[in-house]
Amino acid sequence: MADFGGEIEDAVLSLRAARLGWRKAQAKGLHVASFPSPTQLALAVGHLSHALYPVRLGEYRGAPEGEDRFVAEALEAAFAILRAEIASEFAYWQGYAAEAFDADQPDLIVRLFSTTLGRIRETLDQDMEAAFVGDPAARTVDEILISYPGAIAILHHRIAHQLQKLGVPIVARMISELANARTGIDIHPGATIGPSFFIDHGAGVVIGETAIVGRNVRLYQHVTLGASSPLGLARVGPRQRHARHPIVEDDVVIYAGATILGRITIGRGSIIGGNVWLLEDVPPGSTLVQPKAETLENRARAEFTAQLKGRA
Repeated sequence: MADFGGEIEDAVLSLRAARLGWRKAQAKGLHVASFPSPTQLALAVGHLSHALYPVRLGEYRGAPEGEDRFVAEALEAAFAILRAEIASEFAYWQGYAAEAFDADQPDLIVRLFSTTLGRIRETLDQDMEAAFVGDPAARTVDEILISYPGAIAILHHRIAHQLQKLGVPIVARMISELANARTGIDIHPGATIGPSFFIDHGAGVVIGETAIVGRNVRLYQHVTLGASSPLGLARVGPRQRHARHPIVEDDVVIYAGATILGRITIGRGSIIGGNVWLLEDVPPGSTLVQPKAETLENRARAEFTAQLKGRA
């Protein structure tokens, strides 16, 4: 086997130079001694999933009277990891802060997060029921929870959104990106999504940070709820800067490939057809589809008819 000692030494030196150059270019030349771990957060989400659904996702097979103990153990493991990763995020931010963070803040955030778990479970149950109603191919709600990519994505989002609201945006974003890596569904943890939400098929769906999605909304694959232009590349006012993604009201269906950009409102009960590009508000109860494509055959027939009329 070849000895790569010299190459390793050279690579270490070049990597050190690149690393120090990066740190020098950053604010205060910070050295990040601590940062949240995606691997650990994936374990935390796994434990939380087991606590939320002990039988279906946690695979609990014991006696009913032991289920609460199983849930408690899952939460104990999840909270320990979350506490450590939140502390790592605060250690990271500490380098940018003028004042020290409260040492008890990670504990407080975990305690506050624990109070949201019952609501998260109730909302997820409504999401799964909406998926079951909306997909005739589904045989049971359990099938959806266990195997549908949309279910995986929304479970991660419900957890990440609560952590985002509690003030740990890096931990929240990492959790949302775990779902993105598994499903191809990219939901920013800042997005506000109402109950009975269903993403069918799912791949390629993007929902931006300030999007607001109402109750009983259904999206299909490759739908984008995005901003109309990247920040810094266009002159925009406060409304576009801080609230730059769409509002989708209750009972809306958006079909595959639709792209909806900017702080516009899709009115209640509307249907947005596939591959529609939308930059303006849509009144409630509307149906928007692409203009019917004009085939070459139809165009040739129309031109021939026009020529005949011209000769008459």
